[in-house]
Amino acid sequence: MNVSHTDPDRAAPRSEGQRHGRRKVRLLSGAALLVLVVLLLGFMRLWPAMQQPSQTTGALSLGADLANPVDTSPAKVASPAPQPTQVPRRAQFGKEPASAEARQIAAWALHSGDNQNRAVVVVDKMHAKVYVFDRDGALQGAAPALMGSAIGDHTVPGVGDKPVGQVLPEERTTPAGRFVAETGLNANGEDVVWVDYDAAVSMHRVRANVKAERRLERLASSTAADNRISFGCINLPVSFYEKVLSPLVRGTGAVVYVLPETQPAAALFGAYDVPAQ
Repeated sequence: MNVSHTDPDRAAPRSEGQRHGRRKVRLLSGAALLVLVVLLLGFMRLWPAMQQPSQTTGALSLGADLANPVDTSPAKVASPAPQPTQVPRRAQFGKEPASAEARQIAAWALHSGDNQNRAVVVVDKMHAKVYVFDRDGALQGAAPALMGSAIGDHTVPGVGDKPVGQVLPEERTTPAGRFVAETGLNANGEDVVWVDYDAAVSMHRVRANVKAERRLERLASSTAADNRISFGCINLPVSFYEKVLSPLVRGTGAVVYVLPETQPAAALFGAYDVPAQ
């Protein structure tokens, strides 16, 4: 069968120009490939060097470290601020006469801190006198006082619940000991400073209701021998109670130390002699 030139399965023969152009493209492609290979080999040689830090960069880093050193020492803990040393307080009697035991107990109460930052009231039964100190130890006043008529340092159980008329003469003691003072009212509505509430013992204004008892005269006398007249309470001059004792107790509170008359005061309170300044 004759093949026609128009048979699509056959291609027409190429011209000379077409053959020359194809040869030129092949030459250019080979040259480009050669250049690419050369560049790739050069990059592979330079790659390890690129991974090492430069000396310049290292020097700059070292300089920065020296300029801004990092403190690797252990953290310092701030020491607590020093606390001021508290100077022990002392009882300041000044020129006020007082017995050795009254001085000892007042000095010990303040020096030891047994008063717990309250005012200190010392009741000297044997000398029928009361001393009042503020919590810093300054004497605020001293005054004579009337005490229980019976000698003794104990409290008879249940005496505080008895009507006054039923309290026997031997039960009319002013108990010795350490008491935290409290302000309050008695059964008649009168303001008082309670020493021992359960025993119904308080410090209050002197009462001159019974003229035969001569309580005002007893307070004014120069001896303590006639100051044992009460049922156990501690009677004080009106001005001393109202201007010294009551305001101080209301302001800062107070600890009352009633000195014993049947044993040494130091033994009862566990007190010591305060060394001289």
